[in-house]
This record gives sequence, structure tokens and C-alpha cells, in this order.
Amino acid sequence: MTYFDQEKFKKKLKKQINKNTKKYGKIQLKSKTYSNFYFLGFIGAAIYFVSHANGFWDGVLGFLKAIVWPAFLVYQAFAGLLG
Repeated sequence: MTYFDQEKFKKKLKKQINKNTKKYGKIQLKSKTYSNFYFLGFIGAAIYFVSHANGFWDGVLGFLKAIVWPAFLVYQAFAGLLG
């Protein structure tokens, strides 16, 4: 079994990251806007579904529906468009 030097690994990884950053430029994540949109939609859907619940388990089901609300949206859009 070989010896693993954690400090050497960190230095090598940092060097490789710096090299790639200089070569390709700064890495930017562009999905932040979509994440914010999804989060706001989740909050709105959770409020809607939970407020229309008649009991505790309906509220739990409403919360779970709020997590997957885009699937409902796409399904209804295709059902309306394609009949």
C-alpha cells in the first residue's frame, strides 16, 4: 500500500486549478438565475398546495407536489397543446 501525502495532493490540485483557470478563464455558473426562479416557484407552489389542503396528510402531499410542480406544468402544457 502506498503512502498518501495530503499536503502534496493539495498543492498539486491547487496548481492544476490555477493552470486551468489561466488557460480557460474564470469559470462562471450560469444556472443561478434558473435556481432562483425554481426556488420562488417552489415557495409559491408550496403555499398554494398546502393552503388548499384539508388535513395533515393532504398538506404533506401538497408539499411533495410543490417539489415537482414543473412536471405538472409541462404535462398540462402538452395535454393542452396536443390534446
